[in-house]
Amino acid sequence: MTKERILIVEDERHIGVPLKFNCEAEGYETTLVEDGPSAIRQFEANPDAFDLVILDLMLPQMSGYAVLETLRAAKVYVPVLILTARTLPEDRVRGFNAGGDRYMTKPFELPELLAHVRSLLIRHGHVRGTAHEARPAVETFRFNGAVVNFATHEVMVRSEPRSLTPLEIKLLKFFVENEGVVLTRNQLLDNAWGMDSSPTTRTVDNFIARLRQHFEIDPANPRHFLSVRGVGYRFVAEPDGGAAGEPLAT
Repeated sequence: MTKERILIVEDERHIGVPLKFNCEAEGYETTLVEDGPSAIRQFEANPDAFDLVILDLMLPQMSGYAVLETLRAAKVYVPVLILTARTLPEDRVRGFNAGGDRYMTKPFELPELLAHVRSLLIRHGHVRGTAHEARPAVETFRFNGAVVNFATHEVMVRSEPRSLTPLEIKLLKFFVENEGVVLTRNQLLDNAWGMDSSPTTRTVDNFIARLRQHFEIDPANPRHFLSVRGVGYRFVAEPDGGAAGEPLAT
């Protein structure tokens, strides 16, 4: 049985060492590094070296934000759990914008962190014992001149390549899977970000604006990503009643 592999990037040894010990006690194969460049080097030889990263933001030589941005620019889409002492909403938003999947603040409760770890591994298909089996078939969706490959994160809009963050891809996929359904901000947070609290619901608005910039011909007058006043948002692939968008491949 193959163990899931976790990379911990934490410069405070009184946090990193016990965290490594507890992850190993849960059955994970765990590596600890203490600075940003060391984290990047772990992926240079093998982009699939790890199934999950637990990442501090305040690191020597290279910030956690820079680590995230470097990995995502290199098309490394390993799930990243940010673990940081930074508690401001703008820090959280910046972490998600850089490509983080979950955001936890220090001090933290170990059972909660381990629950996030398990949830991320399951959500990304790394169920224990099956983490390194063959990947599922490629999933694509086409609508109004856009082609989205959810497996490779490749996006073309009217024959032009677009670069979306992992969270933008997650949000778009959730919309596609619920086409025509009015989704609340909390539903979007829970499914795309893994959060069910309301203080960061403005984060959703920011990401919707970015999806409109990517896909709408006129972002100021959206036809696909529609606001539903007082509720949330609704995705419509073909607003003029034409053929529906091409469904995800199975």
